[in-house]
Amino acid sequence: MSAHLNGEFSHLADIEHSLERLSSFSTATAEAGLFATTMQLSLENLDQRTGDLANSLTAIGNFGQDINRAQVSSQAKSELGAMIGSLNQAVAGRSLFAGIATDHVPLESADALLQEIRTVITGSATADDAITAARAWFNDPAGFEAVIYRGSAQSLAPLSVGKNDEVSLTLRADNSTFREVLLNTTLAALATDGTVGLSDTEQTDLLKKTGVGLTNTKDDIVGLRADVGHAEARIDQAEARNSATKASLEFARNKLIGADPFEVTTRLQSVQVQLQSLYTVTARTSSLNLVNFLR
Repeated sequence: MSAHLNGEFSHLADIEHSLERLSSFSTATAEAGLFATTMQLSLENLDQRTGDLANSLTAIGNFGQDINRAQVSSQAKSELGAMIGSLNQAVAGRSLFAGIATDHVPLESADALLQEIRTVITGSATADDAITAARAWFNDPAGFEAVIYRGSAQSLAPLSVGKNDEVSLTLRADNSTFREVLLNTTLAALATDGTVGLSDTEQTDLLKKTGVGLTNTKDDIVGLRADVGHAEARIDQAEARNSATKASLEFARNKLIGADPFEVTTRLQSVQVQLQSLYTVTARTSSLNLVNFLR
């Protein structure tokens, strides 16, 4: 190789170094792609559940009987657990929505959240009073952030997926849109709770207003999904660019140090013929003896 390259290895070394970097980027883009895809699936699940619950809550305004209120309130409680489960998703042992605290589950259980809000809104005379008290707790640094959110206040650093190419996946479970979803879902789940003590009329009013609140957050969730979708597209583009660059570099490396396939094949066939001739001569020589010679 030294003779072939006339002792000039700098260009080859640069190509090898670039290929090593591309190999590391390949791993990084695969991890980032998996992270973004799983995050998108979590948001899709949250979006679907928010829409379904919003439809049920909005309908309760027209059918406010006791049994209907109890059913939709029970649905909200069930959905709350599923929503928190979506935000507690992890991939490869790393939490998606906990910021840099990827080793932590970002949110406490639905039961813990229900208990906190139950305490806050118990004794409220109207639906508006309950909403105001719950919202104040969610916005209080000593409330939601201190009691329910267990992730970091610092978002993940941008992910490097190529040379001078980074992708940001900074969504955390304490995002204002997620808080609004959890706020309205929790209030809907507690609307018919006997401990809270709301009248039938105020229960219906609270269910209706939480339905409107969830409907209003739908657009915000769609916006978050669009942001993650943009990140997914950039990761795919980076992966395609890296693959194309790798192919080009490997071609350049082969041009420098690779052998001509036609020449190699011709030489190999020539050696094969010579070996066969040698084996034939050797075999014939081994059968010679004095008697055969004298004949």
